[in-house]
Amino acid sequence: MSLKDKRVVVLGGTSGIGFAVAAAAAREGARVVIGSSRRQRVDAALSELPDGSEGHVVDLTDHGAVERFFNELGAYDHLVYTAGEPLLLRSLATIDLSEARRFFETRYWGAYAAAKFGSAGVRPGGSIVLTSGTASQRPGPGWSAVAGALAAMEGLCRALAIELAPIRVNVVTPGLVRTELWREMDELERDQLYKGASENLLVRHVGEVHEIAQTYIYLMNQTYVTGQTMITDGGASLV
Repeated sequence: MSLKDKRVVVLGGTSGIGFAVAAAAAREGARVVIGSSRRQRVDAALSELPDGSEGHVVDLTDHGAVERFFNELGAYDHLVYTAGEPLLLRSLATIDLSEARRFFETRYWGAYAAAKFGSAGVRPGGSIVLTSGTASQRPGPGWSAVAGALAAMEGLCRALAIELAPIRVNVVTPGLVRTELWREMDELERDQLYKGASENLLVRHVGEVHEIAQTYIYLMNQTYVTGQTMITDGGASLV
């Protein structure tokens, strides 16, 4: 099982977990296509990926733009969806409903549109890998919008695995990972979060993006797994 000479599309592939997935796939010999909403970030990511990698600007909240992107893309082997806005951590009493809807737009509806318009281009033996998070199962106070969107992604994965078969559809559910998604949090709070997690996790460290990327690589290569939620959380679900 190898990604050599496969064409891998990573939406949200310019930073964080998405870029780590694109880089890991490229190291395995894949021809990588990344998509994101900002040209500057696409160009910066391409400068760090091998020659021959492709980059496209696409607004994943614009479903017409997503459809046009896939119509022009041509055939490919694997679709990875990691796009998402910074985590929206607000209490139910203070959150604005328009904020909650916007969070769903990229995180959930963007993935839905990618599957709707992109599935026809997946070659035989190919796959779709979505992204959730452990807050879907163990949320804290103020996580209602986040937990709702992540849980919806896991349900979508199972439904698509049935509807799009034999295309394999799985979802990666990371635990705490050092990514830009936490940039809205106060720096001191964020450092304390990482420190506390490192002391309590069974692996004794917070996840790094290159570690999480390996789960996506596994799911692209593994031809007998579909409809599954792959928890990659350093043992957090056990403690």
